[in-house]
Amino acid sequence: MLSQSTQRTLQSFPPTLSLNNQHKNPMAAACFGVSRTAITEPNPLSQDPNGSQFDDKKYSSANFYLSSFTDRVSRPPICPDRSKNVQTDLNADEADHDKDYEVDEPWLKMQDEARCDVEQEPILSSYYYSSILSQRDQEIMGAVKDDLRAVKQRDPACISYVHCFLNFKGFLACQAHRVAHKLWSEDRMILALLIQNRVSEVFAVDIHPGARIGRGILLDHATGVVIGETAVVGNNVSILHKVTLGGTGKASGDRHPKIGNGVLIGAGTCILGNIRIGDGAKIGAGSVVLKDVPARTTAVGNPARLIGGKDNPIKLTKIPSLTMDHISI
Repeated sequence: MLSQSTQRTLQSFPPTLSLNNQHKNPMAAACFGVSRTAITEPNPLSQDPNGSQFDDKKYSSANFYLSSFTDRVSRPPICPDRSKNVQTDLNADEADHDKDYEVDEPWLKMQDEARCDVEQEPILSSYYYSSILSQRDQEIMGAVKDDLRAVKQRDPACISYVHCFLNFKGFLACQAHRVAHKLWSEDRMILALLIQNRVSEVFAVDIHPGARIGRGILLDHATGVVIGETAVVGNNVSILHKVTLGGTGKASGDRHPKIGNGVLIGAGTCILGNIRIGDGAKIGAGSVVLKDVPARTTAVGNPARLIGGKDNPIKLTKIPSLTMDHISI
């Protein structure tokens, strides 16, 4: 039995925000009451493993609504099993649009999922509300959206966007790094390093705030991931647990690896030194990589060697970070 105080809190959820106070709340000014097509992003990476690395599809920014989780979003409710939408009388055009809904609008999808969860567990309403609608920086929010897509599409253990957003430590560590990196780039190094240290303690993920990380990143399991200060990670990269992107121990300055787009790095891999891993390459689990790896090739072993040989390596035909295929060569 809930107390009368808790019942009153739930009955009054969610709180009302006057749009007259948008200047006091950058998140509200940016995200509430705007057109779904008002803000667009540059061409994101294709999420199709069989497609080209880039496509011309643009994702529009999602709407957020303060008034309720249960209305304002013209979408059919999500079934508890997350596997399909409730049958409705949508016409053919609406059905086709809804087919791409999860890919195009993860924020709206996540709001639907949050609504479903709150209906089942009302006590979570304040937590879901404050957590999901608390983002402020538009650039970071765009990267968060791409990371949400990446986790949902590549990790079969991810049952919903909300589940990822609130509970996946690899995702959370990556977003914390984005905040720390922004502070680092603004010369607010003390606070950036404080965030790095706390994330390392809580999630066992150590990413230096100076490292540059792209969008559409999956840190799967994430425990033991270490990324050095001058490392660069491209877009649509998938990294498993216990991966180190480190230096050789004797170099200074620019001393960490540069990871291209669409790269898959297997568990327990060490990539050391200022070397380049080409776009669409695959690094086998447990490898120690000390030299450049060409684009769309596979490197395995300690020290790592190219499958097919240095002179004629076997070329991958699909983007490994999207297929998540760790065993095929």
